[in-house]
Amino acid sequence: MNLDQRIRSVIRDVPDFPQKGIIFKDITPILMDYQLCADIAAALVAPYASSQIDCICSVESRGFLFGMLMAQQLKVPFVPIRKKGKLPGKTVSVGYDLEYGTSIVEIHTNFIEKDWRVLIHDDLLATGGTAIAAAQLIEMEHGKVAGFSFVVELEALGGNKLLQSYCQMLTSLVRY
Repeated sequence: MNLDQRIRSVIRDVPDFPQKGIIFKDITPILMDYQLCADIAAALVAPYASSQIDCICSVESRGFLFGMLMAQQLKVPFVPIRKKGKLPGKTVSVGYDLEYGTSIVEIHTNFIEKDWRVLIHDDLLATGGTAIAAAQLIEMEHGKVAGFSFVVELEALGGNKLLQSYCQMLTSLVRY
């Protein structure tokens, strides 16, 4: 089996989560297979191996699962983007729309160096709201979005088109 098939074979659909009408793509079964996790992290960083990436930023919480592994492989810092009120100290925040509500995310101020090329990672790309909010936070901190990476992309929701105004480099391992 190739990587796409291996990932698809363990992702499970959870109907009506987090609300009725949503079919949630649950990646947590991936975590039961350490080799699959290693292969996913390697595949996510491969397109960026020859790029100058200064930092990985991942969005809470499932984005952290592979974001930290990616940062270790690229030997760069990892900076978390968290929900409002979860980071101690001075932060900047951005509100955004989800496919089923609204949210606010934050990043520590002064953790992103000026002109750093930042790779933003999250587990899933749907409408693009979370990734756009992450990109806005990077720009607010004077960094540059070098790329986006996702384990899963829900193509029909069109989030990838919205991200193109920030950066042309986008990697998704599995597309539904």
